[in-house]
Amino acid sequence: MDEVTEKILTLFREISSVPRPSGQEERIATWLKEWGLSKGFSVKFDSVNNIVIGVPASKGYENLPSIVIQGHMDMVCEKACGSMHDFAKDPIVPVIETDWLRAEGTTLGADNGIALAIALALAEDMGVNHPPLELLFTVDEETGLTGANALMPDFITGKILLNVDSEEEGVFTVGCAGGLNTTIRMPLEYSSVPEDVLFFRLVVNGLSGGHSGVDIHEKRANANKLLAEVLQSLMEEYDLMLLDIKGGSAHNAIPRHAEAIIAFSPDLKETIISLIAGFESRFRSEYAGLEPSLSIALEESGTDVEMKAIDTSIARRVIGLLMSLPHGVASISPAIPSLVETSSNLAIVNIEDGKLVVVSSQRSSSDTGLAEITGKVESVAVEYGANCSHGSGYPAWQPDMSSPLLQRCMDVYSSVFGEHARIEAIHAGLECAVIGSKYEGMDMISFGPTIKNPHSPDERMYIPSVRKVWDLMVALLASFQDENSTRQGKQKKS
Repeated sequence: MDEVTEKILTLFREISSVPRPSGQEERIATWLKEWGLSKGFSVKFDSVNNIVIGVPASKGYENLPSIVIQGHMDMVCEKACGSMHDFAKDPIVPVIETDWLRAEGTTLGADNGIALAIALALAEDMGVNHPPLELLFTVDEETGLTGANALMPDFITGKILLNVDSEEEGVFTVGCAGGLNTTIRMPLEYSSVPEDVLFFRLVVNGLSGGHSGVDIHEKRANANKLLAEVLQSLMEEYDLMLLDIKGGSAHNAIPRHAEAIIAFSPDLKETIISLIAGFESRFRSEYAGLEPSLSIALEESGTDVEMKAIDTSIARRVIGLLMSLPHGVASISPAIPSLVETSSNLAIVNIEDGKLVVVSSQRSSSDTGLAEITGKVESVAVEYGANCSHGSGYPAWQPDMSSPLLQRCMDVYSSVFGEHARIEAIHAGLECAVIGSKYEGMDMISFGPTIKNPHSPDERMYIPSVRKVWDLMVALLASFQDENSTRQGKQKKS
């Protein structure tokens, strides 16, 4: 591994040692503040703990406008079933496996810790020539772009923004989908459980999961949907009681695990075991090549004698709701056939304080598409006797193919690597959409090293791509001075 890559990964390891779940960024914010001050840089932060570290320009670059390098502090916290990792206090320990970096049984947090590491490495390397830099690190991106939404007009001054939160090296992202989360609540009623029943955990596990925007077109299985399908079939044929149900853990992750507590008479045990084995076989066939580790298990459960069953008619409505809510791709972009335009993710199912709570996450690059899919989610909820509330959402980022920054990036990439980068829009949320709506005239682009399976415990980062992003950024930052020097030289000759 070359010296530059090792330097970046060392910083990434230090960042990874600081727990940083969404909404709990206090410790990483403190770490970043101390880092900036220790280097003699200016540091400021706002009421939600967004941070800007001001890095003075290199000699000869002082009169150039500031460049904003931006990433988010938080990470999606997903872990494999059986992992004892506590994201609130345990560090992430990156592991090198040939050319890839991963973590043991958890998300790696390269989304978006690698942006922080690259930005810090650029700032402290005296050999990198650059205009004034504003390192903008935001909080709580993953649960709704909270930090970006809280930015105030005077927090940054730069009008050129490099967002390092894309996940395929060699691609410049110039647009993204908007999104909206919907929370559905259904009041539940309960009845006593007969004494002569057996209690079981019905568990759907081992799914691939992944990012609910980036990976939604892959048609991976949704654990909440599979669990609902099994329960619906069993409840139609047999006297089965539902005591509890839960699945998924993040609005922007396709659910990998879901489970229910059920009860039924002992004489049904063998029949239901056989039926569940049949479901597992069928699902494995339907998702062949996509879900090699899919499993459906019925495990005996010791259940609190005080626990009650959800009233049968309401339990059927619960399952009907989960079966009817949309999940997956709703439409493809008419302008870009390879791009998903609109989708939804049946993300989280839980029971809280006697109510079923379901979180659905909708995305679209079209305002009309987002309204339509959200309306469908709401109409299904109302049909099953539930009510809805919606988050604040975030806008789409519409591509600007005439962007001077885009042209500069394309030219620099070709010059450095002898090949052309691709230009894409993505079906995921990026903070560029919010930042662009707050700072008029901001010229923005997003790129980053290659990361596979973000938002899942299978997340991994391709190490050689980190060096390529570094080389691109070094040349890109220097290109502003090159242009300025050329202009001054022409003026002197004339």
